[in-house]
Amino acid sequence: MRENVMHPIPKNEFTDVKKIYAIVSGKGGVGKSLVTSLLAVGLRREGFDVGVFDADITGPSIPKIFGVTGEKIDSDSKAIYPVRTHNDIRIMSMNLLLNKEDAPVIWRGPLIAKTIEQFWTEVGWGVLDYLLIDMPPGTGDVVLTVFQSIPIDGIIIVTSPQDLVSLIVKKAYNMAKQMDIPIVGIVENMSYAICPHCGKEIEIFGKSKLESIAQELDLKILGKVPIDPELTKLCDEGEIEKARNLYLDSCIEVLKKEIAEK
Repeated sequence: MRENVMHPIPKNEFTDVKKIYAIVSGKGGVGKSLVTSLLAVGLRREGFDVGVFDADITGPSIPKIFGVTGEKIDSDSKAIYPVRTHNDIRIMSMNLLLNKEDAPVIWRGPLIAKTIEQFWTEVGWGVLDYLLIDMPPGTGDVVLTVFQSIPIDGIIIVTSPQDLVSLIVKKAYNMAKQMDIPIVGIVENMSYAICPHCGKEIEIFGKSKLESIAQELDLKILGKVPIDPELTKLCDEGEIEKARNLYLDSCIEVLKKEIAEK
């Protein structure tokens, strides 16, 4: 049992989700939104119904990555309905509720937490195999609200090869352990770059420490995503669903196995 933690808030009658995973990190700038998007695209290609819950209220990027910025949110007296991408991935983000996508969200913690709860209780997600929650950086109010309010099946920790890797991972790891949230595994972003001339992998940020930290914490390595100019371009153009190499086949297989065992 989780100690000193609220019971998850009941979902609405228009939401039926089989598995919910939060993509987290102990700091910003490591690529949580990219990893979330690649997993959503990969699972959708496997034929699963997928939703992306953008929990980064003050710095949302999911609508831009999927090219749905400016799309109008539908709602009625019963629920708010997520926007659907070209390949029918369902998206809900604060940016979809703003009059201008570059308008700042200058809110204090309690209002942000309330919005997170409303994205769960008032959005009609429909029938989904997977709901992926793109978390804000760190271990603050929003992360706490998600962990307390939503029945998370597990978290995926995203990190990078820099020297701070152990600190980044341990922050997310320790919070999940304290709140009794299962940890699916770890993904390293910006793991390497591929030389366009010789095809050699170049470790721009130095030797990866992923294996040692994964062994120390007994975490499963779910994949390594390189610095790929094609992915950057597709994110900038809102066409991530056209990505050819997702680099996360191992992670997708793990998630498929978990849903098969439910």
